Amino acid sequence: MKPLRYPFMKAGCWLLALRLTGALAAQAQAPVDVHGTVQSAAGAPIEFATVTLHRATDSTVVKTEFSDPKGHFQFERAANGRYLVSAAQVGFVRQWSPPFEVAGQAVALPVLALATSAATALKEVMVVGQKPLYEHEADRTIVNVEGSTLAAGNTSLDILRRSPGVTVDGNDNLALRGKQGVLVLIDGKRQPMTGAELADYLRALPADQLKSLELITNPPAKYDAQGGAGIIAINLKKDQRLGTNGTLNLSYARGAFNRYTGGLSLNHRRQNLNLFGSYNYSDRSFLNLLTIHRDFYSRLTATGRPLTGTSDQDNRSPITLHSHSWRGGLDYNLSENTTLGAVVSGLDNRNATAGTNQTVLNDLLRGREQRYNATNTSQNQLDNVAGNLNLRRTFTNAFGPQELTADADYARYRSNRNQLLRTYFVGEPDLANRLDQNGLLVIQSVKIDYLQALSKQLRVELGAKSSLVTADNDLKYFNDARLDLSRSNRFRYDENINAGYVNLNYSQPRLTLQAGLRGEQTNAVGKQDREVEYQDFQRNYFQLFPSASIKRQVGDNHELALSLSRRIDRPGYGQLNPFRQLIDRTTSGSGNPNLLPQTSYNVELTHTFKQKYSAGLSYSRTSDPLLGVVQPETDSTVLSTFRNLTRQHYYALTLTAPVDITPWWKTFNNAVLYYNRFSGAVAGTNLDRGGVAVTLTSNHTFTFGKGWSAELSGSYESRQVDGFFVQRPNGEVSGGAQKSLWERKATLKLAVTDLFFTRTGRVTSTYDNYVERFYQRRDSRFMTLSFSYRFGNDKLTPTRRRGGGAEDEKRRAGS
Repeated sequence: MKPLRYPFMKAGCWLLALRLTGALAAQAQAPVDVHGTVQSAAGAPIEFATVTLHRATDSTVVKTEFSDPKGHFQFERAANGRYLVSAAQVGFVRQWSPPFEVAGQAVALPVLALATSAATALKEVMVVGQKPLYEHEADRTIVNVEGSTLAAGNTSLDILRRSPGVTVDGNDNLALRGKQGVLVLIDGKRQPMTGAELADYLRALPADQLKSLELITNPPAKYDAQGGAGIIAINLKKDQRLGTNGTLNLSYARGAFNRYTGGLSLNHRRQNLNLFGSYNYSDRSFLNLLTIHRDFYSRLTATGRPLTGTSDQDNRSPITLHSHSWRGGLDYNLSENTTLGAVVSGLDNRNATAGTNQTVLNDLLRGREQRYNATNTSQNQLDNVAGNLNLRRTFTNAFGPQELTADADYARYRSNRNQLLRTYFVGEPDLANRLDQNGLLVIQSVKIDYLQALSKQLRVELGAKSSLVTADNDLKYFNDARLDLSRSNRFRYDENINAGYVNLNYSQPRLTLQAGLRGEQTNAVGKQDREVEYQDFQRNYFQLFPSASIKRQVGDNHELALSLSRRIDRPGYGQLNPFRQLIDRTTSGSGNPNLLPQTSYNVELTHTFKQKYSAGLSYSRTSDPLLGVVQPETDSTVLSTFRNLTRQHYYALTLTAPVDITPWWKTFNNAVLYYNRFSGAVAGTNLDRGGVAVTLTSNHTFTFGKGWSAELSGSYESRQVDGFFVQRPNGEVSGGAQKSLWERKATLKLAVTDLFFTRTGRVTSTYDNYVERFYQRRDSRFMTLSFSYRFGNDKLTPTRRRGGGAEDEKRRAGS
């Protein structure tokens, strides 16, 4: 196979030349920064003061920062609107700024002078505001997971499932506002998995590690073009306290089986150096139940479509999961303007399944019935190690700041799967099918980004990225201990993507314009040892992805925003893998090397009232939409695989309403009403079908005082149409309470998830000659008791948040 190489030198020289010429054009402060100084009444600077940006309408917390040793603070890129700023520090009285307007230009606040307080230090800390669980901004919804009662002892997938507009179907596919094709980032780095493998990874990532989620529906050109439905950015915690400190987390949950999790995070921070590390362990057991009924028909005749056969299955799958995850890194300030960072992380995820299956097959043409029982045992292991090196350099002069960032990423994923399927027939010999699959995935990427102010109103962002992915999968298939060469194979896949972008942002009071263009060149090669069912392939293509937005402030209470973009969803690496896997005697699973990337045009119009309530209309048109299907192969067997349809049309109305019922009872409510329509053909069946659906989420937080608080959340999904699948309504109600202990150093939480056990899946899949109905019950109802304890220094300092450069590749490693 011809190796794929990086064009790193060309990209680096181009960015260097751009940096040198752009430095001469620097003229103005970034137009949407808010900055100021905190001092004592005597005029001395106050270091590490908690400075909070509030909405002026209701004092809701928007952002929190900390003052530096000179008392300076800055809120970067604040959205247009009317705000207040408060400053607090131990031993001082909280001070508020007068109301001010952010309208596209930098805001310099008057000095906040804090008077000495006669109250105790502890009482002063108690009044510091806490971020709401949900925040809605112009281009995203933010879920502040840290401190949530319902996060304790849960997994990252559980938190995503309860987030506004996010749904997870029966095959563990993520959707945002009813649309699949989501890019998942963890600390800025893309995850290389989709579907069930991504879900397993998120189940192994404890929610206690999460700081926040960001749900971005129309990203600008700076982001990878991958993700037609948008981006889900998962941000992990990083301790902000000075000195040496840490947090201990323990939890126990009980559903059908026991679940244990524990974790420890440590942090050492001084003036120019921050060292951090964490370790988490999970021992979880789940029970999944699946009931399937299938009807097989002959082709349509003059008398109708005769029923030729049926099958009924009951599947019971207990799953045990053990995972070890760790993360360590450092940030080092080489100078006041230059920071170097490094992060290394790893995951060892081992799960075992001991499934049982009971099947009845009815051949109506021959009048025969066949029954069999089966056991399906598997041992699966996924190990990954990832590293990131990053550099951030800011340049300051009389006109304003410029910024240059660079990232280099390396990630390696090893997988091993051993499966044994034993089938026991009545009056016939037993059968044993075994498969051994080993996989290796390596991702390498570099990227560079540059920000430059060109005038008081105009700034430009430019960047380049190159990535190389190599995947190698080897499958050995055995029938009754004999190697089956017709099903054994080796598949190797290499992919190189080179990208560059430019993004312009123009701001005036009450008006913001943004326009960007991203270009991506893709080179991909797929080869097999034996071309059993699919042929080897090589694909090379270049595509442009424009984006634009306009935001207009209309009066004091109204804001209108319009955005347009073109995006792409490339098939996951596992979705291209042609291996045949036996799920049971009547069901096989396979990837599809013939898959094409889907591309979409997206437009969204949003109205925001009083910076809180919003209503959005959106539309997207997708070509070659990628869908998972379960299609008929014979008169008694089916294939679970992936196919491209012809077209998808998507229309949506999104409503967001945060409501404060009382000072101690706050709610966040979200509704998405959408219409999906698909057209295409699979397995001889033409599809031209659509349906209206609605998803509702409502979260309630209660603050009772004396360290007591509680949460109650509910969600509902109506009937949904997704290609050949039609899903019946389902929903969930969860709740929990927590108590702070020992001067807020410890927290005890009790939560119940899916209280009424209504998070079930009832789905129908219909073809001309085949109809499948399945009923899926996951182990979703459980109670969790958790305890967390913070130790060490409580003095805070600002932290540096870093992502990485491999955002796009780290999601597509599996299906």
